[in-house]
Amino acid sequence: MKQRVKHLVTVADLKNDEIRQVYEIAAHTKQQIRSGSRSTALAGRVLGMIFEKPSMRTRMSFQSAMIQAGGQAMDIRGQEIGLGKRESVKDVACVMSRYVDAIMIRTFAHKNVQLLARHATVPVINGLSDDAHPCQALADVFTVREKLGTVRGARLVFVGDGNNVARSLAVLCAKLGMRFTLSAPHGHEFDARFLRRLAKLAGGKAAARLVRDPHRAVKNADILYTDVWASMGQEGEAAARATLFRPYQVNRTLLRSAPRAALVMHCLPAHRGDEITDAVMDGARCIAYDQAENRLHVQKGLLIHLLGAGDV
Repeated sequence: MKQRVKHLVTVADLKNDEIRQVYEIAAHTKQQIRSGSRSTALAGRVLGMIFEKPSMRTRMSFQSAMIQAGGQAMDIRGQEIGLGKRESVKDVACVMSRYVDAIMIRTFAHKNVQLLARHATVPVINGLSDDAHPCQALADVFTVREKLGTVRGARLVFVGDGNNVARSLAVLCAKLGMRFTLSAPHGHEFDARFLRRLAKLAGGKAAARLVRDPHRAVKNADILYTDVWASMGQEGEAAARATLFRPYQVNRTLLRSAPRAALVMHCLPAHRGDEITDAVMDGARCIAYDQAENRLHVQKGLLIHLLGAGDV
């Protein structure tokens, strides 16, 4: 019988107490780094990383997390595997499970993550798919917790496309009692099926508001969040999207519609001059670099948690 393992395909896979555990580990290991010490919780462990999409933060944060905690990470490019073409996803999952202690995949098709998790006998972590970006959302909310002291009741407004990052953030907000608003043009909002899932997570309540006018949307925001208008794989739509999303640019004018204490988040890479201006990106209210750093700490906490690695 297949050994029962815990995967992270979407943030909904983690119970609230598990999220708290991941955050506690992340905070502790982050403090260790600050004090010049290191955890050895992942000593002797190996993470296999599959990249079908290019990456900087995902690759570096996962590899650094493993090395800092005493383990190792193995980088495998998508063309080396030919996932679902050269080799079936099932065969890849079964073979990699015999080589490594956990698998992280950054891919296009969400079904690749689901199939890996179905057949692997080690934890599978979604490093990004077209449907979800759970690691980004976990690090973002951890950052909100650091900055605001609590997440319950915090108002996060996502300005732009209702993409994989927005969906993962909305799910996590629904689970943790944050207030999520999407400000997006027609055709780029959440679909009805996703909204039903959100409502279920929120105990039957509407868990995400849609406000078309970004200036009205950010009126009471604690956090303004933005992302690129055209994600990887959507390059052919970039010009049309640039025109459509121009009113949703996070700039000084939009910030004036938000509370003075509101912070700005961006998951990076940023297309400066498109979804966010230099003045905002480089301003004192932008915490994008803190988000990027926290990918390292939260993913370390996630790996330690999923692998049951014990004391840190």
